[in-house]
Amino acid sequence: MKIGILLSRFPYPLEKGDKLRAFHQIKELSVSHEIFLCAISDRKISDSELKQLSPYCKEIKVIELNKTIISFNLIRGLLFSKLPLQVAYFFKKSAEKSVQSFFRTNKVDHIYCQLIRVSEYVKSMSDIQKTLDYMDVLSKGMERRIDKSSRLFRPFVKLEAYRLKKYEHLIFSAFNNKTIISEQDQNLIIHAQNQEIKIVRNGVDLTFFKPRDIQKTFDLVFTGNMSYPPNVDGVTYLVEKILPLVWKQNPNITLVIAGATPSPRVQRLAQKNVTVTGWVNDIRDYYASSKIFIAPMQIGTGLQNKLLEAMAMNIPCITSPLANNALKAIHEENILIANTVKDYTKSIFNLLENNGLSEKIANNGHNFVKKNYDWKSTTNQLEKLFLK
Repeated sequence: MKIGILLSRFPYPLEKGDKLRAFHQIKELSVSHEIFLCAISDRKISDSELKQLSPYCKEIKVIELNKTIISFNLIRGLLFSKLPLQVAYFFKKSAEKSVQSFFRTNKVDHIYCQLIRVSEYVKSMSDIQKTLDYMDVLSKGMERRIDKSSRLFRPFVKLEAYRLKKYEHLIFSAFNNKTIISEQDQNLIIHAQNQEIKIVRNGVDLTFFKPRDIQKTFDLVFTGNMSYPPNVDGVTYLVEKILPLVWKQNPNITLVIAGATPSPRVQRLAQKNVTVTGWVNDIRDYYASSKIFIAPMQIGTGLQNKLLEAMAMNIPCITSPLANNALKAIHEENILIANTVKDYTKSIFNLLENNGLSEKIANNGHNFVKKNYDWKSTTNQLEKLFLK
C-alpha cells in the first residue's frame, strides 16, 4: 500500500511528542508499505535530518513556512477567520495545491494526517481514504491553560480553546477514520460519535531505552521539551512548591531538569541543587544517573512519553493523576501517584529511603511498559485501519 503522511513538523530530531510518535509509526509502517511523507515546517530542515527519515520513505516533501507568512497567517486567522490559531499557523493557502498534488501524483492509497493542525490541507480530498490522528485533545489542553495565563493573554487563550473545541467537532466528518492516544482524550472530543475514534497508544523503543547500571549523581530528574507550557508548569510546580518541603527534611536533595529549549522561566529555576541542562545529546544519561523520575503534571493532555522512557529504563516514577489517566499504571504497584505537595514529598522520601519499594516500582514499571507500550503492536492497530 502507498501511504501518504502529512505532519505539522518534520519528525526529527525527536525532542517533541508528536515527532516521536510520527517517527516510530513511519518506521514501523515502512516495513510493509511505501511511505510518502509531506511535512510542513517553520524552520529549514538539514540534509542530516532528512537522512534520518530517508530509509523509511519513498519520497519526502518539506513545505517551509517563513516567519512573515506565519505572522500574516496568525493575524488573518485572528481577525478574519474562525480557524483556531494552531490551524492558521500551519496553513498556507498557496501550498494546499502542492500538498494535494504530491499525494495524487504518487497515487497514494491512504492519507494519514497527524493533528488537526494540518487537516485543512486534505479535508477536501474525498476521493482518497483518510485517517486523522487527533493525538491529543488540543482544546482541553488550551482550556487548562486559561487560569494559568496572564490577564493580558487570557482572552486569547479562551478564544483559542473555544475555536479548537469547535474545529475538533467539525473536522470529524472529513475523515474516514480517527485515532487518539488515550481513552481520556477520546471522551473529551465533543462529538456524538467520539467512541468511533480508535485508541492508538504511543510506544517506547525498548532497544534504545533500557536499564543502565551507572552511578546515581542526581536524586530527581524531570525531562521534556522545556518550552512546552505543560512541562514549564509542571517543573515550576516541582521546584517552587514541592522541593521547599523536601529541602526542609533534607537540604541536599538534587534535581536535574533535562530537555531542549528551556524557557526563561525554566532557566530561572536553576540554583544550588537544581541543574537546568538545555539540549542534551543523550537523554538516557540523565535518566540513568537519577534515582527517581518525577512528573507532577498539572495541565496538558495525552500520554507522557517521558514516563514511558523512564519506566523502560527501570527508574521508579512519581506522577500526577492527570498524567496517569492516560498511562493507566497502578499506584504503589508500578508507579507512585501523588495529589498534593505533601503526597509528592512523602513519595520522594519513600523511594529514597526504602530500597525495596524503589526496586519494586522500578521493576514493575519496566515490565508494565514492556507489556503495554510497544511501537510495533500499537502501529499494527493503525495499519489495520488503513487496510479496512
